[in-house]
Amino acid sequence: MIDLVLLRPWWLAALPLLGAIALWRWWRGPAAGGWERTMPPAMLAAMRALGHLRGASGRLGSAPLVAAALISLGLCGPAVPRSDAPLLAGTGAILIAIDMSPSVAEGAALADAQAAAAAVLAAANGRPVGLLLYSGEAYEIAAPTADPATLESQIAVLGPKTMPGGGSRPAAGLALARQMLETGRSADLVLISDGGGIDDATRAEAERLAGADIRLSILALTGVAGGQAEAGALETLGGTLAPARSPEPVLRRLAQRGALERDPALVALGFHDIGPLVAGLAAIPLLGLFRRRA
Repeated sequence: MIDLVLLRPWWLAALPLLGAIALWRWWRGPAAGGWERTMPPAMLAAMRALGHLRGASGRLGSAPLVAAALISLGLCGPAVPRSDAPLLAGTGAILIAIDMSPSVAEGAALADAQAAAAAVLAAANGRPVGLLLYSGEAYEIAAPTADPATLESQIAVLGPKTMPGGGSRPAAGLALARQMLETGRSADLVLISDGGGIDDATRAEAERLAGADIRLSILALTGVAGGQAEAGALETLGGTLAPARSPEPVLRRLAQRGALERDPALVALGFHDIGPLVAGLAAIPLLGLFRRRA
């Protein structure tokens, strides 16, 4: 199956207009150089039969409309994805905040948290990535770096004894994240948590993040891995929420922010535009207009 997309779909608006013109021409009938307005229909038909009137009718009369329709379809930019499309590095930092409270660090949820963080690193698409951990307090592990592979080993060695104290204060994690990202542009914070410790202070920090134009995405440690997960509490923080085991919605959001996809010129690099070929087909009906007649 061919994945066909339209790079400039607004040109489709021309097709209903051309259809209306074609319907009006059919209702009016073939033109006869103005004689159709003065001759009775029977006389007009007889003059046509004798060959004295050669109005633009049939295929020749519809040729300009067919050509215009093909040009409109070509301008729509029908395109197919390129297998050799260039990969563009994204912009804006990504900060991963991992909940290392006892409910996560001392259970099966830690493995899911590590896997989710690794998925975010893989989806960074050239964007700088940083890392912080929190339990009762929050700690900066790594400032956003253009080489996120350096964080892989730090994430892999996380364990029950990584944090010096217990407790769960996500508000401290969000506050530290805002400080680390306050000078950045187009920044994203990915919170990996089971929802423990969410309170009014946490929700206030989430609002401050939104006010600083820092997008919040949440990967929830739910189910068996996150035994004590409080998904309802995580929903009150806003942002995009997805299970840590199925992080695709969050990963897509990160890719949209960093792929520069709002630039039409960069979008076009990922496709083969066959619009010029479709528009070139308009020459076929137009050639009939230049045919010599006896």
